[in-house]
Amino acid sequence: MGILGVFVPGLPTTVFILLAAYAASRGSERLHRYLMRHPRFGPMIHDWQAHGAVSRRAKWAASWAMLFCALVLLGIMLAAGSHRWWMTALPIACMAAVAAWLWRRPEPPR
Repeated sequence: MGILGVFVPGLPTTVFILLAAYAASRGSERLHRYLMRHPRFGPMIHDWQAHGAVSRRAKWAASWAMLFCALVLLGIMLAAGSHRWWMTALPIACMAAVAAWLWRRPEPPR
């Protein structure tokens, strides 16, 4: 589902990937060690587990990605013309809510 979310607007990607990583790491100690030692994902996972924190860089990356997706969605829906207004507003509102929640998360102590 997480990989599908990369290609389907409105389908959450990160949530499914994090859930899969969480479930797999609980089922496999080897995978858990691999994820925690991974040079890119390990520090982010540790910050989340220890503090519920998200780095400022990750917040900016997620915010820009959501803005880009919202603009693409808006452009496609305006070009198509045959849709209801809420079909555009609902996913954009969800992205705005996620961005607001994300920016309210603490940053990891450094």
